[in-house]
Order: sequence, then C-alpha cells, then structure tokens
Amino acid sequence: MAIWLTLCGVIVLIAYLLGSFPTGYIAVKQLKGIDIRQVGSGSTGATNVLRTLGKGPGAFVLVLDSLKGVLAIALVYWLFNLATSQNIIPPTVDAQLWQPWLVTVAGLCAILGHSKSIFLGFTGGKSVAISLGILLAMNWHVGLATAGVFAVIVAISRIVSLSSISGAIAVPIFMLLLHQPLPYILFGIAGGLYVILRHRSNIERIIAGTEPKIGQNLAQEPEQTA
Repeated sequence: MAIWLTLCGVIVLIAYLLGSFPTGYIAVKQLKGIDIRQVGSGSTGATNVLRTLGKGPGAFVLVLDSLKGVLAIALVYWLFNLATSQNIIPPTVDAQLWQPWLVTVAGLCAILGHSKSIFLGFTGGKSVAISLGILLAMNWHVGLATAGVFAVIVAISRIVSLSSISGAIAVPIFMLLLHQPLPYILFGIAGGLYVILRHRSNIERIIAGTEPKIGQNLAQEPEQTA
C-alpha cells in the first residue's frame, strides 16, 4: 500500500508541476523580451499573450496550455495501466473507484499550478485553457460541449472573460447530463468555482459595463483570462 500511495502522490505532484510550467511567460519572454506579468492584465495565459504578441503566439500558448491539462490526466491513466499490468495495486484497492478520484485530484492540482506557478512566485493565468484540456481528457463530450458554450458566448458578446465564466458554469451541468462519476461532477463544481473566482475583477467590470471586448486596447482596459 505504501508504494501505491507514493506513486499516487508523485502523479499528483507532477500534475501540479505540469500546470505550473509557464508557457505564456516563456513565449513572451523569448519573443519580445518582456515579462508578460508586467503588461496587459498581468495574466500569463493565452488571452494576454494574444494581445501582447498576436494571434499566432496566442493560439500556440492556448494549445500548449490545453495540452498540459491533457497530459496531467493521461499520466493518471498511464499509472493505472502500469499498476494493473505490474500487479502494483494492492488487493484492498478498487482501481475503478480510485481512478476517477485520482483524476479529479490531479486535475485540480494542475489547475492550481497554472494559476499559482511555483516557477513564477505563485502567479500565473486564470486556468481556462488548462481546464479545457483536462475536461477533454476526462470526457471529450464534456470538453467539446464546454468549448461550444465558450464559442457561442464569445461570438455573441466578444468578451472572453464572460465566455470563460459561462463555460465554467456549464461544466458541472454537462457532467450531470452525461452521467459522469461523482468525482468528475465535483471537479466540475470545484474547478468551475475556482475559475470564476479567478475572474472576480472581470465580473466587476462586466457589471459596470467596462469590461473590454476582443480587439480593444489593453493599455486602457486591462483584460482578463488565460
């Protein structure tokens, strides 16, 4: 049992470190020589990269941040496959019960790592892109449905933060509608609330009618999401 618990702990730690990997910070630093935390919204996420460097780098960071989430969950699946083939799982452990819980914990740790990166003094993004990657790895139907909500809202409102918040609200609903395991539903609730809390200042500006839309100048109205 001790070996098994150690392996689970290592996977969770790796998930946090994957989330912490500062993709946006490195991209802007290498391409423009500046600290992205000192420009725009101060977020290291894809939206701030988009506004700082343009569509190409923004899309690149979006994909890489999503892949961090996919990889964090894939590591859990890999652990269970390895443990099953090597008979590492203790007889008292129900693998079918443990796996969704470990997936949930690893996913939450990756989200936390993205927004509180150990490599950036516990600063970071708002955990939207990495959350999408995690959802796609958990259940691609939920991931695509959430991405669809984001796309519809951003097409209507042209406000990225509002679209991110809408997606966060939709996640637990899709989890329930698609009959996902209890740990995944709890992930949808906890992860969604965390993303919404990361957008507190955006919510204030949305209510005040001052939240910038896509294409507006960040120097005048700092933006929003990651």
